[in-house]
Amino acid sequence: MSSAFPRRLALKAAVAPVVIGASGAQEASAESAQQPVYDLLLRGGHVIDPKNGVNGRRDVAVRGGQVAEIRTWINPRLAKKIVDVPGMYVTPGLVDMHTHLFFGPGSAYADGGNCVPPDGFTLRAGVTTAVDAGSVGWENFDQFKKNVIDRSKTRVLAFVNIVGKGMAGGQFEQDLTNMLATPAAEMAAAHRDLIIGIKTAHYEGPDWTPVERSVQAGEAAGIPVMVDFGRNWPQRPLDVLLTHKLRPGDIYAHMYSGLRGEQTPEGRVNPGMWAGRRRGVLLEVGHGGGSFGWKIAVPALREGLTPDLISTDLHITSMNSGMKDMANVMSKFLSLGMPLNDVIAGSTWWPAKAIGHPELGHLSVGATADIAVFSREHGRFGLVDSFGMRMDDRQKLVCELTLRAGAVAWDLNGRAAQEFRA
Repeated sequence: MSSAFPRRLALKAAVAPVVIGASGAQEASAESAQQPVYDLLLRGGHVIDPKNGVNGRRDVAVRGGQVAEIRTWINPRLAKKIVDVPGMYVTPGLVDMHTHLFFGPGSAYADGGNCVPPDGFTLRAGVTTAVDAGSVGWENFDQFKKNVIDRSKTRVLAFVNIVGKGMAGGQFEQDLTNMLATPAAEMAAAHRDLIIGIKTAHYEGPDWTPVERSVQAGEAAGIPVMVDFGRNWPQRPLDVLLTHKLRPGDIYAHMYSGLRGEQTPEGRVNPGMWAGRRRGVLLEVGHGGGSFGWKIAVPALREGLTPDLISTDLHITSMNSGMKDMANVMSKFLSLGMPLNDVIAGSTWWPAKAIGHPELGHLSVGATADIAVFSREHGRFGLVDSFGMRMDDRQKLVCELTLRAGAVAWDLNGRAAQEFRA
């Protein structure tokens, strides 16, 4: 999966080198003297790092908030703290590119009660980078930055809404006079490391204006556009959106909703979805509280329409219904037969590339040590879609441990804690 936005990628050219198991004089000297040089060692886990083609048992050493070494064996005497993770999967920290985090006293999503504070609902699922998908607009981004981004342990990025007021609900999201490409692009240019795209959503009219203005803003800022297509209109067919309006690298959200013609009356994938993929438009899950149906996803996966990007559409409703969290959404795609390596890639490296942050989503030596550890639990588990339909499976991913910049941010069973003995 490649990016169509080189201006964005150029800002991130100084990426950590892609090296697995590099060693230096400091380690050799320390090993001979048996002195700790690593802050933490994850020992005995099964590392899945799709960017670097790693899929097997490795030890992972962390030093100074960065990945220091990945080898089949690392001398445990070189680490100040050892965390044993045998039988577990060690992955890059997850990148959830569809969340709603602009929480506040309002009643909608922009500075509202439909959003959630990130740290309470991301790290526990292995998510170290969360992207707000348009809750915030170009008028209130500074407030979002101050109240959410700057206060969060989770790395928070944003698609800024083409609507200046963001997802303020009702009539505000239908106001074409507040959907302006120039100020949206200018705000994105002023915060290039934080604003990674433009979002349009929830529009109920039959015209293309919100999409076209979003693309104009994306063109000006050199960033992708994410589209939640809103109400389905015959004047705005899905195939036209995917093959004429959106550009390669733009993102179609809620690909398995079934609410906007993703499936034909005969139960097949809309040919426009295939045409959009060939064009280079990225297809995103965005599970949410009303945008993932088994009746759409099951036949689509049978036809081979897998997601480019796995994401939650996290908000106050989805987290308390069928979606739950990122690990639960990933488990659904395992249940659908998607290989674990691809599920991890769709939750780490592929979204990192899509948002123009190739320094994320992998475990290269020198990269920030955002790391997740998962167990693969076996039993009987019910996986519920957005419409109250359940599929049962006998496996489920559970996040055991999350490191954010090398520090333990979530530890389900105290694996990094010191054992108490009476």
